[in-house]
Amino acid sequence: MKILYAIQGTGNGHVSRAREIVPILQQHGEVDLLISGTQVDVKLAQEIKYRFHGFSFIFGKKGGVDHYKTWKNMNLFQFKKDMQSIPLREYNLILNDFEPISAWACRMQGVESVSLSHQASFKSKKVPRPKTVDWGKLILSRYAPTTHHVGFHFDRYDDFIYTPVIRSEIRQLSKSNLGHYTVYLPAIDDRDLVNVLKEIPQVRWEVFSKHTKTAYRDANVFVEPINNEKFNQSMASCEGLFTGGGFEGPAEALHLGKKLLVAPMRFQYEQQCNAFALKQFGLPVIWGSDKNWIPKLKEFVNNPQEHVFNFPDETAAIIAHTVNTFAR
Repeated sequence: MKILYAIQGTGNGHVSRAREIVPILQQHGEVDLLISGTQVDVKLAQEIKYRFHGFSFIFGKKGGVDHYKTWKNMNLFQFKKDMQSIPLREYNLILNDFEPISAWACRMQGVESVSLSHQASFKSKKVPRPKTVDWGKLILSRYAPTTHHVGFHFDRYDDFIYTPVIRSEIRQLSKSNLGHYTVYLPAIDDRDLVNVLKEIPQVRWEVFSKHTKTAYRDANVFVEPINNEKFNQSMASCEGLFTGGGFEGPAEALHLGKKLLVAPMRFQYEQQCNAFALKQFGLPVIWGSDKNWIPKLKEFVNNPQEHVFNFPDETAAIIAHTVNTFAR
């Protein structure tokens, strides 16, 4: 059996999940990997057969998407050329983690494909989301269209939705609590973060930033460039995680039993929905309308959190079911 697994390369969550899924997929057949996108810090160990520019949302430094850089980065001619270069009919199964080139190529050629992603969960009307008008809804539904859906979310909101894929490297971490707080907010400049976090001087903040190439310290704030191993160790031994409204990072913190505070990116509908879902569980959120972060940060540091999430290790069973159901 030949399997094509297409992965979104914007942000680290998709590739992080793929690190867990790829070895399991390889037990079912020959797997070719496709990645499109330009903003990822986590790497795959396996060879990438197709690497495309794709459509990437470019993170800004002020808490949201940089729309100008995102628009400037698009190349429709190359997108069409890349679509035509994939030999889709060679594969018995095409899996898609929010990757647009292979998704649209399948749609144009009438080839079935399966979304295996967090975004797939939004096909269910049962998934929590804010009641706002947002152009991001259209992007979420049309960005990477597929014929079948296998979704992941913080809870099993529907019969095709499973709890998060927690990487083995996270499950195997030795948990402790050294009292510090781990911070990952890729759409905010670390210097701006430092100025805010110094206002809470009684704790150590360990910031991991996309916007610095060297480590430095400013008072009680320690800043590091993105490093997967160092970040995992920091999160495993922290009191809590302060991060954006992504999916994998918050899910891993909840699995580890850590306190969690999220600040979803502005103009990013999926992150707004994730934060809204977490809010339903009683977890704190800093919204884009919150101009002064200090009160919520103080509450986060000073108050305990009582939550228990059960994310069982069922990835192998999900993959087996998906292969047996959709492979042709």
